[in-house]
Amino acid sequence: MRIVVARCSVVYTGRLDARLAEARRLLMIKADGSVLVHSEGGSYKPLNWLSSPCKLVVTPLRAPAADGAVERWTVTAGKTDDVLEIRIYEIDSDVSIDLGVDPGLVKDGVEAHLQRLLAEHPSAVGGGLDLVRREHPTAIGPVDILFRDTAGGHVAVEVKRRGDIDGVEQLTRYLHLLNRDPLLAPVRGVLAAQEIKPQARTLAGDRGIGCVVVDYVGLCGRDDPSDRLF
Repeated sequence: MRIVVARCSVVYTGRLDARLAEARRLLMIKADGSVLVHSEGGSYKPLNWLSSPCKLVVTPLRAPAADGAVERWTVTAGKTDDVLEIRIYEIDSDVSIDLGVDPGLVKDGVEAHLQRLLAEHPSAVGGGLDLVRREHPTAIGPVDILFRDTAGGHVAVEVKRRGDIDGVEQLTRYLHLLNRDPLLAPVRGVLAAQEIKPQARTLAGDRGIGCVVVDYVGLCGRDDPSDRLF
């Protein structure tokens, strides 16, 4: 990773031509070849960039150009005609750092985590439920969780981070198949999510599907009775 703070101007030529007037900016050249131009604001989003694969050619200007530039950076895309031309007027900082291999982002609170926690704590879905299995197979894909209730019926739970109409439709299809199995029927459905949109809640109610808002942080704080000695 090369990080340069410099006074520069930028001209982008491609699907939409764009210009950045002379100002002090942060330039990032990543090991994969990507070049990004950042300003003080704008959060994580660069003002302009070219993603890998692309090629950077730096041309020193032995005598300052008419506009005062001392270097010209020409970035060309590998698969398109896009060109990013950066004119450097003054460099304040130029640092290269080997960041090494990144292990990648590990997300907390994804659907797999919610599914595991709900399987461990059936009471978060409703009282009197026992786990049958996770990822119960059907002809159109697995149901996230299948519980059995005290009456001997079954509860199919579809787990989402955000419950929307698509989740209700998906669970409806699962219920249609599960209720055709005499060993499982009757099967009722529950949509469990950290957030459920009003339209999804309305559609679920119309189809007899329950909705449960999951407190992920609260579930993470619960202990597992199977881990206790007493």
